Amino acid sequence: MTDQKPFVDIRHAQKSYGTLEVLKDISLQVQRGQIVAIIGPSGSGKSTLLRAINDLDPLTGGEVWLEDTQVNKKLPHRQYEKHINQVRQDIGMVFQHFNLFPHLTVRDNIKLAPKLLKGLSDAEADKLAEEQLEKVGMLERIDYYPSRLSGGQKQRVAIARALAMKPKVMLFDEATSALDPELVEEVNLVMKKLAEEHMTMIIVTHEMGFAESVCDRVLFMDQGVVVEEGPPEVIFRNPSNERTRNFLRKHLATANK
Repeated sequence: MTDQKPFVDIRHAQKSYGTLEVLKDISLQVQRGQIVAIIGPSGSGKSTLLRAINDLDPLTGGEVWLEDTQVNKKLPHRQYEKHINQVRQDIGMVFQHFNLFPHLTVRDNIKLAPKLLKGLSDAEADKLAEEQLEKVGMLERIDYYPSRLSGGQKQRVAIARALAMKPKVMLFDEATSALDPELVEEVNLVMKKLAEEHMTMIIVTHEMGFAESVCDRVLFMDQGVVVEEGPPEVIFRNPSNERTRNFLRKHLATANK
């Protein structure tokens, strides 16, 4: 059973760059343990909405809550920095590009944040790194530098690094879109494993098969609004909105080329 109170609660999110309105009054509630996919054409506001959850892309208007904490609080600079650093420990994020430190080994990439932010000893952080790398099937590469890894391996390390902070929710921003097709599945398998463990996840993706088979809910965004949302079997097999149908038709045609 899911909690009645939303775990992630986005209220009337608005985002503008000058006169360009990227998010137009979006509200979204995600329960603990839910896996939500956000799909839609490029430029529809998907990544902006995702990045607003940890205030990486601050909203122009609206609120973001994680449990009982407002993420995007208006505070004096020093207070805000302390607040957001605390909040971000609960929010794991995996980007399209892996953002690993090239001068650090896989082991040290993962140990860095738990030592700095959670005060773990070197031995504790080392054990944690090994546990998380085993989880994503990368333990045998623990002492490699990122330059010796494939794109799929780098992304699995990036996931392990996010998980090492023991986040309450994981955000994935097109985590497989920079990968060669043969490497996509190895990252998707890690995400499927997290779904089986009921990790709360919000996933911006263009992998429709993954969204349909793994996610509990799918949101279709276009031009800064949520056009339609529902269970994957409804969105993918019987969408009610013409814009959703057109998007899926085009996506299927491109995928079959």
